[in-house]
Amino acid sequence: MSPRGDEIAAILKKQIQELDLDLKMEEVGVVVEVGDGIARIWGLRSAMASELLEFPGGVQGLVLDLGEDSVGVAILGPDEGIREGDEVRRTGRVLSTPVGKGFLGRVVDPLGTPLDGGGPIIPEGHRKTDEKAPGVIARQPVNTPLQTGIKCIDALTPIGRGQRELIIGDRRTGKTAIALDTIIHQKGQGVYCIYVAIGQKSSTIAKAVDALRRHGAMEYTTVVAAPAEAPTPLQYIAPYAGCAMGEYFRDRGEDALVIYDDLSKHAVAYREISLLLRRPPGREAYPGDIFYTHSRLLERAARMSDAHGGGSLTALPIVETKAGDITAYISTNLISITDGQIYLEADLFNKGQRPAMNVGLSVSRVGGAAQVPAMKEVAGQLRLELAQYRDLAAFAEFAQELDEASQAQLARGQRVMEILNQDQFSPLPVEEQVAVLYAAVGGHLDGIPVDAVREFERGFLSFLREQHPGVLAALRAERRLTDAVRESLEEALHQFREGFRA
Repeated sequence: MSPRGDEIAAILKKQIQELDLDLKMEEVGVVVEVGDGIARIWGLRSAMASELLEFPGGVQGLVLDLGEDSVGVAILGPDEGIREGDEVRRTGRVLSTPVGKGFLGRVVDPLGTPLDGGGPIIPEGHRKTDEKAPGVIARQPVNTPLQTGIKCIDALTPIGRGQRELIIGDRRTGKTAIALDTIIHQKGQGVYCIYVAIGQKSSTIAKAVDALRRHGAMEYTTVVAAPAEAPTPLQYIAPYAGCAMGEYFRDRGEDALVIYDDLSKHAVAYREISLLLRRPPGREAYPGDIFYTHSRLLERAARMSDAHGGGSLTALPIVETKAGDITAYISTNLISITDGQIYLEADLFNKGQRPAMNVGLSVSRVGGAAQVPAMKEVAGQLRLELAQYRDLAAFAEFAQELDEASQAQLARGQRVMEILNQDQFSPLPVEEQVAVLYAAVGGHLDGIPVDAVREFERGFLSFLREQHPGVLAALRAERRLTDAVRESLEEALHQFREGFRA
């Protein structure tokens, strides 16, 4: 018996009512050109700048160029499997970085993927990778020291929490060594560290990680690695990702330090991307917005006001020069953005000065505001001694004979330069630095042979730790050279000098 028409209609109505359609609109584009880590996509008219796109195979891309009928995309991964005609989907999300304390002690890529063979990392949240820098009202002056443990830096170019201090110099002059020593010295200081390695050899990054691990610094450090073999877009976003990880701590009211090693390679990566996107080249083929690329990154370093948590993010960008030329394009850009620079000179390095810091060209625009009073007092005398020594040394090259006073001044300057030498991976607490520099500027090294100055320093510090720990404890607590501390230091120096044999 055939069913009646009204029964068929009722069955159809019931099926239509029970039908669960989950309709989702997707804007899909098509790859029209791909190569060298860059793709041109047609059809994504509503795509946003810095939006993530999804290619076949799960590879993601970052929208960098918004054209009239197409978008230019940097591919954040291998591009071998992407072909012309492939479909590309929008995600509706801008590039963000996973953040949290789970990243401490780990080596990750700029997308937060572990590279150290450890387990997966569960983030505590995500932050925009290219976040806007805090405004003037949200900041407070930089006046709290961030000690590096390196005598010449803490005395002559002090770094404050929230500052941006450029480390600049030729290849192999000790730039990374200063950065690693600074991280190692933050142990127990309540400062979280992010080390961003851009465009370096994987073996170099592995050595840096091994050094940090051996000195117990990986407990509070995250390494963001974009090695030379990584896709250029990953090298470009690496410093922004590292900065976002540091901002997580800053905005929780804590202190963080981020090191960009180095921004000259970052500028080269951005130049490559810009030229492939067919943007007009400017000076040295860099795009016109290369200054803005670095300024919007470095301006994110700040010490926040108490109303905004009171946290800080300190930045130590590194830039490499060629043949000591600090007037090159990227170098001058970064010098004008930062709050001072530590200039490492190849000639000083080759003469055995470690760190090879050129005192005349190095400066901190924060100055004594980021020094404890004891260090500020000693550093003032130290600057005067070094300035007189530099002038006299230049004059002595042409003079036949010098009077006794000039010879004494020259001899003291040589000993002061020698006392500023420091081995790698041996940062000193500020009270020990003050004690050593006090001895140098106070004339206590004048009778010591120059080649015995380092031995004197090591012996004197051991003598203080064992025989006069109260002097160091008083310096640590008082943070200033009171009359009582001066008397104790003078007495300790007198006792040690009597028993010291070079």
